[in-house]
Amino acid sequence: MTLNQIKMAIYSIIVTNYYGFKLTKINNSIDRKKIRIDYANKILGKLNIKVKVINEDKIPKDGQYLLTSNHRTIIDPLIVELATQNSTIFGHWIAKKELYNSVFFGKFTRNGGTILLDREALQMSDFFKDIKVCVKEGNSIYIFPEGTRNKTDSPIAEFKEGAQIIAIKNRLPILPVFIRSKANDILMDAVKNPKEQRIIEIEIGDLIDYKDRTLSFEEAYKKQFNIVQ
Repeated sequence: MTLNQIKMAIYSIIVTNYYGFKLTKINNSIDRKKIRIDYANKILGKLNIKVKVINEDKIPKDGQYLLTSNHRTIIDPLIVELATQNSTIFGHWIAKKELYNSVFFGKFTRNGGTILLDREALQMSDFFKDIKVCVKEGNSIYIFPEGTRNKTDSPIAEFKEGAQIIAIKNRLPILPVFIRSKANDILMDAVKNPKEQRIIEIEIGDLIDYKDRTLSFEEAYKKQFNIVQ
């Protein structure tokens, strides 16, 4: 690791756990959203990364949705948080068990507004029950439908069926967003040289009706953003 990489790793661990501790004292969505945005600004600001939102006017000012995004890098949730910061929408992220147990992300993940996804669980009834509770409380759900980070050369990896099931079970319109920039490459470059400002573009799509079966969710998502594979 280079000196800049070591410095950034130490800074990120300190800041992430600091905000994770702050979140332990918060029990409402409005303040959680503020802290998540503040945290995203701190980390991306340190990296000198700006988020440019394409079609920001398509983000609803309020309501409940299943927000879906492609996923290539660990900073994708921060990009989404800043893209939606001017809306009152607050979403619980679907988070895998590894993040809950992480020394780095654990405290923040557990307290920041998330729903645990345990892929090793024998049945998923508790997972869907937790989602139902969050939605009844007036919150949205945020998910990466690819299931994990896309490390292929394709613009997006194959979608898991879980996202569409969540939308249908909870009657949530789907709000698709697409991080157009190669965020992982930008992140790696920024860690090496944070003095140079970099921009990540994220595009907002039109709402997709959860009842619309004309196309599969993956096909509808690709059509929204003209993704050809």
